[in-house]
Amino acid sequence: MNVLKAALSAIAGCAAALIAYSILFVRGDLGGVMTYLRARGALRRLKEGGTPDQITAAQAQLHALGQQVGDPAFAAATLPLALLTGVLIGALVWWVFTRRQTRAPRPDIQERMVYRLAHRRGGRFTLDDLRAASPLNDEQARAVTARLLDLGRLTRDGDTFRLS
Repeated sequence: MNVLKAALSAIAGCAAALIAYSILFVRGDLGGVMTYLRARGALRRLKEGGTPDQITAAQAQLHALGQQVGDPAFAAATLPLALLTGVLIGALVWWVFTRRQTRAPRPDIQERMVYRLAHRRGGRFTLDDLRAASPLNDEQARAVTARLLDLGRLTRDGDTFRLS
């Protein structure tokens, strides 16, 4: 599981760093990016049926628009900020998965498993039924049935449990 957690954290961190760098590269000007993409599409269509002079002029205009929208010097200067963003997002993903793995299973979820099984079996079940039909192990099954017996929600008839 640690390999998956590390891989997911690394992927999320790299993606966040790349997105942050992209935003910094265009200085947050999404309208400029869309204008550039429309001009590039127009150039592609022009290449199919335009004259060489028109294509050269459109390429020059596209290059000038690209220089206007993107700022490589600013993006290079703020690269540490983009990398820091990636590291923070990767650490956050790692922390979320670690926190989720280390906490104990919630008892209400286990109780709902028992209730569902009991309702499917007509209100009666055994520990063997519970182990076979749920992801609970032996110890968890005994603990949840004991807790429900203490709360008065189950009654015991030998090896069989019945909803109260």
